[in-house]
Amino acid sequence: MNPESNMLIGEEIQMLQKVIDVVVEFCIQYSFQIVGALIILILGLKLSGWLSRLVLRVCEKRNIDITLAKFLASSVKLLVMMFVTIIAIGKFGISIAPFIAALGALAFGSSFAIAGPLSNYGSGLTLILTRPFVVGNTITVQGVSGVVDEIRLAATLLDTEDGEQITIPNKHIVGEILINSFENKVIETSVGISYGDDPEKAIEVLRQVLADFEEITQEPAPLIGIEAFADSSINIGLRYWVPTKKYFCLLYQVNLAIHKALAEAQISIPFPQRDVHLVKAD
Repeated sequence: MNPESNMLIGEEIQMLQKVIDVVVEFCIQYSFQIVGALIILILGLKLSGWLSRLVLRVCEKRNIDITLAKFLASSVKLLVMMFVTIIAIGKFGISIAPFIAALGALAFGSSFAIAGPLSNYGSGLTLILTRPFVVGNTITVQGVSGVVDEIRLAATLLDTEDGEQITIPNKHIVGEILINSFENKVIETSVGISYGDDPEKAIEVLRQVLADFEEITQEPAPLIGIEAFADSSINIGLRYWVPTKKYFCLLYQVNLAIHKALAEAQISIPFPQRDVHLVKAD
């Protein structure tokens, strides 16, 4: 081995020795701080989880809405971990003031870019605290209707009869006209009968048709009556409530049953008619 190679190897060994010395010195100087910070983080993680579960159990015992209960539990866990992280950083003698200032500047600079998501989170917090609806309710907002499956901070998830899932950003719910029909949804329809038929008989036939469907709620009870006197028919209006996820299924079944029942009762459903008079010219 030539002298130049021996010199390079010696320099590498010296550099490696310096790195080892720095690592050893760092471990000796900060070993207690590192161990202390790790212990604080582990204890803080366990404490935050325990407090989160405790808050969730207390909320369940007091019958607090599950969405609000989960939000409170996660908020407690987040707050505890923030304080624990601050304490752990302090073990190294590092001031957190510059970090807070930097985060503030970053938040201010990015506030315009994240205005939309932040408004969704703010609206989600409003929904969770005010509770205009809960999971399982049927809501209609912005022309969209469905059963509430989950209320998140950023968005609300709806399920439909077709198995679709609709995601509505919460900022499009708060401040808008909201219809909450709880577990059910109303069906509004009408059927025309001839002026020569007895409307009271027709109403009784329709009432019996609705009574044959167990899924149709009796509270509120179905409403049946004369809706209008049209040109070719007396229109009988029907309003009845059904489970939201069976809306279209029951609508089609009831319509078919109405047609059959009126036919059996010899009540005709007229079609538009027009009398044409021919005048002979002189």
